[in-house]
Amino acid sequence: LKKLCDLWDFGGSGVTNMHGSTGDIILLGTTTKQLEEVFWTLTHDMGQDLGGSGSNLRTPSDCLGQSRCEYACYDTNALVYFLTNEYQDELH
Repeated sequence: LKKLCDLWDFGGSGVTNMHGSTGDIILLGTTTKQLEEVFWTLTHDMGQDLGGSGSNLRTPSDCLGQSRCEYACYDTNALVYFLTNEYQDELH
């Protein structure tokens, strides 16, 4: 895990998202050129098997919006509730 984080600090934003229920580690924020180098390092030098994220809709999340911020201009919770119900069959 330390090697992975060091690599992402070097080749990306250093920001990760750990998806607890599936064990996925999502690396956020980089350029295509950097991504190719990171991918090569992970698959060839570190021997990791990388799955693709695909283009399907992911588990939605949102800020707490009006439930925590009295100055919120949009009901983010209502939007996520709607999107979850509308696209339930497409969520993983």
